[in-house]
Amino acid sequence: MKKLQLIGFVILYTLLTTTAFANVLKDIKGKVIDASNKQTLPGATIFIPDLKVTAVTNADGEFTLNNLPSKGSYLVEVHFIGYKTATQIVNFTSTAGLEFALQATAIETKEVVITGSLISSTSKRNSASSAVVGKDQLLQPSTNIIDALTRIPGVSQITTGPSISKPVIRGLGYNRIVTLDDGIKQQGQQWGDEHGIEIDQFKSDRIEVLRGAASLMYGSDALGGVINLLEPSSAPEGQVKGEFISNYSTNNGLTANSLMLNGNENGFVWRARGTYKNAYSFKTPTGYFPNSGFNETDLSGMVGLNKSWGYTHLNVSSFRNNIGFYEPTLDANGNFVKEDGEAFITSDYKSRDLDYPRQDIRHFKIALNNNFVLGNGNLKADFGYQQNQRRELEDGPEPSLFFDLKTYNADLKYYIHETNGWQPVFGISADAGKSQNKGIEYLIPDYNTYGIGVFAFAKKNWDNNTFSLGARYDYRKNNGKQLFVDGDELFAPFQNKFSNVSGALGFTHQFNEEWNFKANAGSAFRAPNPAELASNGVHEGTYRYEIGNTNLSPERSYQVDAALEYEGKIVSASASIYNNYVHNFIYASNNGETIMAEGDQYPVYRYGQVNANLYGAEASLTIHPVSFIHFENTFGYVHAENSTLNRPLAFIPAATLRNELRFEPKLKGTNDAYLSVGINSAFKQTRVDDVFETPTSGYTLLNAGIGATFNLGKQPIKLSVSGNNLLNQKYYDALSRFKPGRFDYENPNLGVYNTGRNITFGLYVPFTLVK
Repeated sequence: MKKLQLIGFVILYTLLTTTAFANVLKDIKGKVIDASNKQTLPGATIFIPDLKVTAVTNADGEFTLNNLPSKGSYLVEVHFIGYKTATQIVNFTSTAGLEFALQATAIETKEVVITGSLISSTSKRNSASSAVVGKDQLLQPSTNIIDALTRIPGVSQITTGPSISKPVIRGLGYNRIVTLDDGIKQQGQQWGDEHGIEIDQFKSDRIEVLRGAASLMYGSDALGGVINLLEPSSAPEGQVKGEFISNYSTNNGLTANSLMLNGNENGFVWRARGTYKNAYSFKTPTGYFPNSGFNETDLSGMVGLNKSWGYTHLNVSSFRNNIGFYEPTLDANGNFVKEDGEAFITSDYKSRDLDYPRQDIRHFKIALNNNFVLGNGNLKADFGYQQNQRRELEDGPEPSLFFDLKTYNADLKYYIHETNGWQPVFGISADAGKSQNKGIEYLIPDYNTYGIGVFAFAKKNWDNNTFSLGARYDYRKNNGKQLFVDGDELFAPFQNKFSNVSGALGFTHQFNEEWNFKANAGSAFRAPNPAELASNGVHEGTYRYEIGNTNLSPERSYQVDAALEYEGKIVSASASIYNNYVHNFIYASNNGETIMAEGDQYPVYRYGQVNANLYGAEASLTIHPVSFIHFENTFGYVHAENSTLNRPLAFIPAATLRNELRFEPKLKGTNDAYLSVGINSAFKQTRVDDVFETPTSGYTLLNAGIGATFNLGKQPIKLSVSGNNLLNQKYYDALSRFKPGRFDYENPNLGVYNTGRNITFGLYVPFTLVK
């Protein structure tokens, strides 16, 4: 009932804003042409990111952007397949008609606008090390939303089988990565080893990854980077569009189906999506891993207004995931068996009914995103409420561990329109969270957390240069609750207060149309989370006993990075280097200590602090010698040192090299036909903390794919078949929680290989109901 009341209040608020920020209505017309022959380009997409306004050119290459503010300067981007994306800053006060002349290119079209930084701009004018994953890439086979991002150099994942992935950027993960969804920081239980990201993988049309410290923008936790999930663009005026996605994977029988509708009537915009995924146990090259299936149900929707005064969008989403787990039990021959010693049979592995233990994860979120034209600028106001419920079920439907976390977020930013090349931004953000234990076992105490931050930022554009600088102050307070169990104090009360000042500098320089340079220097911080401060119990998903430390200090990061980029007619390339020094780096370690709890022996992991230094490099090279051949190569490497103890930092990804050759012929009756062959290589990772981690060998995986878009009448249908690990290679990824030494502390040689051969069949149907 409280959720319904909250939704009703926000809808009422949304309606009231239609008159609260009145402005003069303005429509802008224009056309899109080929730069070489001046022919018009029907079907080109025009998008204004900061206003969430979309238009498509008609048969004459003309478009109309409706419901625009009468003043202000905004970035406009234009996309068309086979052409270089065009961007232009448009002053709405003086513009009459617009004309965009696009240049044909053999290079694959890259997403060039970054919105996850404080000021939306082209990538060349944005100093942050960033990468964008577009719709086509997100449609490629992946088991979850984080898995889809690992094609980006510098991005990897901590996996617990194919169902759970945690992002890692430049060697940092957990609470050191901020995930933004609907403009709101995702708040779940990011501290947990086997806690994934509770977001529908099909929800976004575009994902931006900012690599490097970003506390200036997002406060605590953004030491490693930011993952910014962007909602699909609003449909063009007067249209109702949609899409249907369906995938089937042979390895674990994964079926994934998603349906979305998206409409716009005179600035009233709406969207609805439903997704369902289901899988049985996954298969390694040596056999199935028991009870590793999962099922996921996601529902989301948006209603809003795009008007001359700006926009206001109300997003609501509900995520639920049930995931099977298996505690290692072996027979005399080393085979996996049930707890009673009975052997598994084939039907056990392919059953979609999950056994115990398992997880039941639910995440409800409501977000109100606003952008109002106000005075000589824009006020962006984002408000969010989230409830994350994590139930860990051992041997029945009653949860053993049950975390119930409610979080409230508010984020206000005022953007002053560009004057003499300067673009200032001022902001304030606040959050409050309350976590309660509702299970019969305990790992972390009940707690309340509060945070507030203020910042100022300015960006200066002149000639081919951009300079940015900013400063931020943050304050955070954690209150832990006391708990007695059977007369003994399990959790002592605690209160921590942390504050920090962080800053950042950025610079970009465009030598010419092809060459671009960018550099950054900045500081960031992360306050200890309640799990690190006060854990005291068995963490079922990790099979260990965790003990926190209420005397932990905040982590403080000092980072520099630089990148050189080239984009020519045949070749595009980039290379970047970085160094990130983290003072008081927090991690849990085991020195051989064990404890008897709940009738079993567990290793004890205690939280402590060291100083850490992480440096590395990323590179990409794309060669497009002719229009139908595409050769893409990426490389990522991170070196991490525990400088306090003079040994490697634990659980750092191995260096990776990805190569893909695509043949893209023009076939009659089809569009976007392709045949691809790829090789994914990971180098051996011997730089490990051998006190509680084992090294991993290098491996090479062979992948391939084929696909095309067919037209049934006027309806396009995209079909694809993709194969991963076609040679059924046996390998352990360096960040897999199932690798030897991490899977079973009693038997450090026991491990579970990563997924074996997997063939995925894909169907994508975009459609228009009203045009």
